[in-house]
Amino acid sequence: MLRLVGKRLLPQTLAPQSTASPALAARRYHERVVDHYNNPRNVGSFDKDDPTVGTGLVGAPACGDVMKLQIKVDEQSGKIVDACFKTFGCGSAIASSSVATEWVKGKQMEEVLSIKNTEIAKHLSLPPVKLHCSMLAEDAIKAAVKDYELKKAKNGSSEASSPKVAEA
Repeated sequence: MLRLVGKRLLPQTLAPQSTASPALAARRYHERVVDHYNNPRNVGSFDKDDPTVGTGLVGAPACGDVMKLQIKVDEQSGKIVDACFKTFGCGSAIASSSVATEWVKGKQMEEVLSIKNTEIAKHLSLPPVKLHCSMLAEDAIKAAVKDYELKKAKNGSSEASSPKVAEA
């Protein structure tokens, strides 16, 4: 019913894609954005108190997007063994989060810090008005790594300062 009403009320220039003007066709999301939005990878969360988990929570007040990206690190190798995210925001923010989690898995901590928002934006073919979404993803990666390193340093210093019991 809504489709029928919509077809009568909307002008022909806003008709379905097959009859859309070239100007409107340029505004559509790239198929990768649509794929990651419809089938997001690695949605979920880890226990934030786990010492092997780093959590990055970032937001963009201008648009209301909030992104939480978490990494799980193998302490021996320093590799990110798993990643997940939860994002409240537009399709581009969700797609950027999904891509970020895919890209960080299996990489060293130092390696993921080199992931730039421009690479994510290029991969998803984000329009200029949506570049802030890829910036959030980059910031979330950096925040998650920083959180993990802070936990590691805190746990290392607390273990070093705790008294050792001599065995008899």
